[in-house]
Amino acid sequence: MRVLVTGASGLLGRAVATEIAGQGHDVRTFQRRPSGLGGVVPRLSDELGSVTNADDVARAVDGVDAIVHLAAKVSLAGDPADFDRVNVDGTRSLLAAARSAGVARLVLVSSPSVAHSGSSIVGDDAGPADPEQARGDYARTKATAELLALAADSPALHVVAVRPHLVWGPGDTQLVARVVQRARDGRLPLLGHGAALIDSIYIDNAASGIAAALARVDEVHGNSYVLTNGEPRPVAELLAGMCAAAGVKAPGWRVPAALARAAGSVIESVWRIAPGSDEPPMTRFLAEQLSTAHWFDQRRTRADLRWTPSVTLDEGFERLAASYRAE
Repeated sequence: MRVLVTGASGLLGRAVATEIAGQGHDVRTFQRRPSGLGGVVPRLSDELGSVTNADDVARAVDGVDAIVHLAAKVSLAGDPADFDRVNVDGTRSLLAAARSAGVARLVLVSSPSVAHSGSSIVGDDAGPADPEQARGDYARTKATAELLALAADSPALHVVAVRPHLVWGPGDTQLVARVVQRARDGRLPLLGHGAALIDSIYIDNAASGIAAALARVDEVHGNSYVLTNGEPRPVAELLAGMCAAAGVKAPGWRVPAALARAAGSVIESVWRIAPGSDEPPMTRFLAEQLSTAHWFDQRRTRADLRWTPSVTLDEGFERLAASYRAE
């Protein structure tokens, strides 16, 4: 197929584009800055532009058979209008262009946060996206985008949504880099007891799972799937593994979860008025994520997508440690 991958300048987008090209498809990436893959990965070319520009989007989708849509504004804070413009309006524009261009398949890369209302998730499958209950502007707009995408599913355009949960691996400047830096600075506490079980997914597995959804979209369209390694770990163990890989002492001090949630709400309010240069140190959503269980039943995902992870978490930590040693 000729496949358009949006948002390929990020860790997951690059991995997905490389995986799909490696399977023999012709890949066109589409993002605001070069992916770094054009001219390096065979069968892959870069197209620069923004999902917020209709002309850019029309040019990007022209002549492709399928789309994997990863481009999004991902942040714990920011102007709500920016989230709506990129995540909602950008997805709406891409869907309209796909229909006009006769694109037959679309994989929307979503997030488990679209169905999270603040309580623990213990062995659940992919619940329905709910913008009204979603926590924070990122989750709210991703939920709206998923509903838009699935509503566009039709005999002419097959749509499936996949929700990778806590993607990490070498080169991760979001989750891993921030965990390591905050631990190094002594600013990474454990919330509550640190024993809440949390699912995550190693980068290679996330990429292969999304590619599997693309391969199976004609059979599974109209559905949403959560992607994880299927190896839930206590949050303290997960953070310790990332810190150990970087040679940094794991967090040992604790903050009551209720206090962290309250502090997160206050920080969010302050950040709206006077945003800092980086992500806020705590938000209510982040406090909930670090203090409540989040693990998912993967049986339907694996059966429908005919996919299983190839890299265990322990192997992933070894690869992460090797990447830090190489640096």
